[in-house]
Amino acid sequence: MAWAAANSDWMVSSYTISSIRPAPRPEQPSRADRGARAVSPCPLYPFRMERQTASAGAQQQSARDTGASPLMITVSGCRGVVGGSLTPETICRYVGAFSAWLEEQKAPGDGPVVVGRDGRRGGDVIADIAMSALRASGRRVIDLGIAMTATTGLMVRRHNGAGGLVVTASHNPAEWNGLKPLTADGRAPDASQAERIVTLFHEGRRVLAPHDALGARDGDDTGHHAHVAAVLEAIDRVVNIDQIKRRGVRVALDSLNCSGAVGGMLLLDALGCELIHVNRDSSGDFPHPPEPIEEHLKDLCMLVKESFCDIGFAQDPDADRLVIVDEKGTYIGEEYTLALGAEALLGAGGFGSAATLAANLSTSRMIDDVAKKHRARVVRTPVGEANVVSAMVREGCALGGEGNGGVVWPEIVHIRDSLSAIALTLALMTRENASLSELVGRTPAYAIDKRKVAIREGLADKASAAIRQRWSKARIDTQDGVRIDLDDEGAWLHVRASNTEPILRLIAEAPTKQRAAALLDEAQSVIEGA
Repeated sequence: MAWAAANSDWMVSSYTISSIRPAPRPEQPSRADRGARAVSPCPLYPFRMERQTASAGAQQQSARDTGASPLMITVSGCRGVVGGSLTPETICRYVGAFSAWLEEQKAPGDGPVVVGRDGRRGGDVIADIAMSALRASGRRVIDLGIAMTATTGLMVRRHNGAGGLVVTASHNPAEWNGLKPLTADGRAPDASQAERIVTLFHEGRRVLAPHDALGARDGDDTGHHAHVAAVLEAIDRVVNIDQIKRRGVRVALDSLNCSGAVGGMLLLDALGCELIHVNRDSSGDFPHPPEPIEEHLKDLCMLVKESFCDIGFAQDPDADRLVIVDEKGTYIGEEYTLALGAEALLGAGGFGSAATLAANLSTSRMIDDVAKKHRARVVRTPVGEANVVSAMVREGCALGGEGNGGVVWPEIVHIRDSLSAIALTLALMTRENASLSELVGRTPAYAIDKRKVAIREGLADKASAAIRQRWSKARIDTQDGVRIDLDDEGAWLHVRASNTEPILRLIAEAPTKQRAAALLDEAQSVIEGA
């Protein structure tokens, strides 16, 4: 089915491989005919590296306040500061490790690597280096240009790719950039796969092809349209698209001048929305700090209110997160994105037996309330998109995500996707014939509080044991630190060690701010007394 946008000269249509425009190149032998390629260690490059994972805040402080320039090689990929730790040598070294990992996977043998970038400044240079390194390994490359992480994942599958690379630093500050690997399934590697890539990086492994077997580089600019077409096809099974069009929703969208701008415009136009689109030029110039939190989105809140919009949406640079502003100009909080998406999908029915959802241990219990309403169940996972997605694949989940505004709708792609979240939210408003503030008012409200507690090195396990002992009669989950569920009062506490600092991260949720703060106070007292 094709969806034409009103008042536009484009059409979102079903994706066809013939729409690729390959660059001219000589005929090349297949990989099977090329013979074995060299898999070898590469020399160590002179760079400063930190292997641990760091939060965006810790990274920003390290890079700016202390003048340091850390390189983060983690299960999430590679990140560093452009002009500092993220050097051309580092990029080639990481891509070499990724290529060696692809060689180990041996599937699909002749598949290309699909490359997209989030649009931030300097990303084109990093993408060029990465694609050259991939071609040197004998891999054909499909260059999407500026593309959402979810779009890149979807196109990996459409091209029957061996994997993908996204040039992005997610919501990190503008001076940061990095590489995020994707599997042949178009999703983030699971924990064991990601650890293997990290190991290959530290071993200096790489793959080198002979001169007559270097990979080609082709361009494909159909990714935005293919992604939007997939979302439209899926959302039409939730609520008839014509109903959304008739509602004529007035939407303000802040795309941060990055990868979500084109897809967001195409989707909202196809859904018949009246769009006020700010920060949409794909220049990569951030008009405000890129993390989509309340203090960074005051202009959007004002725009929604003053322009009489029905809703406002904000994306981060690679558009894998979505936060929402209601018609009153109120930032409703990241946690609502997943809860509203789940309500939209589960309320449409059609799941036969009870549906299953997935969310990490630090995600609001709003998702549990939505699931209970529809007789669904929630699978909890350790923090991290890859952990959520692994559970979704294992359990056959209808939807999943995290409390940071990330929604994973497997009908589209197993990656957090702001376009899926936009469509589900608008579908819910249409089906319920309700404003966003009314929908929020129908959802049980909770207060979340967070804190960091310093501990001496090596005492995290002892502190966690003390937490378990204090709440021994509660429901306890130890997948990722320790989570205590106090079901009788609708509250929970999650305590987990930082990977980068000698601290414990505490997060509590309760029906009131006072109770959430009291839980943190008590947990901190237990930890300090351990």
